[in-house]
Amino acid sequence: MSKWESVIGLEIHAQLSTKSKIFSASSTLYGKDPNKQASYVDLGMPGTLPVLNKSVIKKAIQFGLAINAKIANKSIFARKNYFYPDLPKNYQISQLDSPIVEGGYIEIKDSNNQNKKINITRAHLEEDAGKSIHSNENNCTYIDLNRAGTPLLEIVSEPEIANSKEAVSYMKKIHNLVTYLDICDGNMQEGSFRCDANVSVRKIGDKNLGTRTELKNINSFKFVEKAINYEIQRQIDLLEDGKNIIQETRLYDENKDSTKSMRSKEEANDYRYFPDPDLLPIEIEEKYIMEIKNSLPELPEIKFEYYKSNYNFSEDQINIILSDIYITNFIDQAISLSKIEPKRVVNYFMSLIYSKLNKEKLKLHKSELKVEIFCLLLELIENKKITKNNFKNIIDSIWNKKNGVNEIIKSYTTDSEEDNDSVDGLIHKVISQNTKQVEEYKSGKTKIVGFFVGRVLKDAKGADPTSIKNKIIKILESV
Repeated sequence: MSKWESVIGLEIHAQLSTKSKIFSASSTLYGKDPNKQASYVDLGMPGTLPVLNKSVIKKAIQFGLAINAKIANKSIFARKNYFYPDLPKNYQISQLDSPIVEGGYIEIKDSNNQNKKINITRAHLEEDAGKSIHSNENNCTYIDLNRAGTPLLEIVSEPEIANSKEAVSYMKKIHNLVTYLDICDGNMQEGSFRCDANVSVRKIGDKNLGTRTELKNINSFKFVEKAINYEIQRQIDLLEDGKNIIQETRLYDENKDSTKSMRSKEEANDYRYFPDPDLLPIEIEEKYIMEIKNSLPELPEIKFEYYKSNYNFSEDQINIILSDIYITNFIDQAISLSKIEPKRVVNYFMSLIYSKLNKEKLKLHKSELKVEIFCLLLELIENKKITKNNFKNIIDSIWNKKNGVNEIIKSYTTDSEEDNDSVDGLIHKVISQNTKQVEEYKSGKTKIVGFFVGRVLKDAKGADPTSIKNKIIKILESV
């Protein structure tokens, strides 16, 4: 790379989180049986007409305002003509000349940890295609059209990204923004957030862009980095061997960590764009834009600095808090309601709530856990009326809707002297019934303490394992 530099632009496709599709009333739920959520409109049947889903306009404007872009007062849809088996109409409804969002930028950190502005060319609305599922076993391709017509916001950057690290940083910033604004769920495994990377190389100092290739449909930050790195090196190797770069679309194979040719790269004129005759131009009043602007939440970068300077949260903690607007609001309310210092509130949330969300792929706003309940549990755990283990058990029970919340908490709360006496009695009973293990402890096998703790916990529901362990050691040392 000493005499070469790479130039990268990303086209990010964010599925907008609407209940129905962009031009039909079909559901957008993920994971349903193939072809069960494709209406006559999605199938492109003769005589059907598209009807625009108004909510996609609002979500696109929200994104545009968040990146300081210009919102078009008049925007039109066009037909982008091409044939794929999973595109029933043989054209895609998209936008070309009058996108809804133009300009704007995202700031990232470059390799020297300096702020770098990545300008955004445009963000336009379009419909998603269906999905082709290739089967080597049956030597055929299956078509699932459930995804056809799902609303997409395609976010196109300027070719200002210098390397794969910057590409991932930029992509993460966009991912954070669309999920924080709650306009996209950001689920990369389900294809809700994916990108195409346009990659070219040139000699350092050369002002002309090299021939670019497009890496198609990458849905992982790790694979974006690896695919770009491979493609950069592939192009350099070709040029140094005196060969030419072919402008084409390539696919990244994560198993082989390589890219392979998919098809020659089309230009805009190959798609024969023309305004869609079935859809009227979108006219957006300034009043409507201002209403949306005034309703936007405080943006992540502002919140980041606030959390860091006021509460001294770690950067990892802040990034998690800002990864989901529901988590952000939950934490803000918890800090406001709780008597515990904010740092401890967040530490408890990360270890006892977020760990569950992350491990089990759950969403906070889809649970019965309210901020008031969380704050009550914090008070109980701080006053040693529940243990961390029982905190987790309570959360599990609330999530699974076992009994009422108050009943669940009461069943795990141990705060009376009678409870302590009961636990002490169990400890003495277990020790007196296991003299062999007592002798092993006295001979130096201190790990046997775990045996006694386990026996006591079996009958001491809600007890604190650490407290029990300390009591057992104290008694064993005095025997």
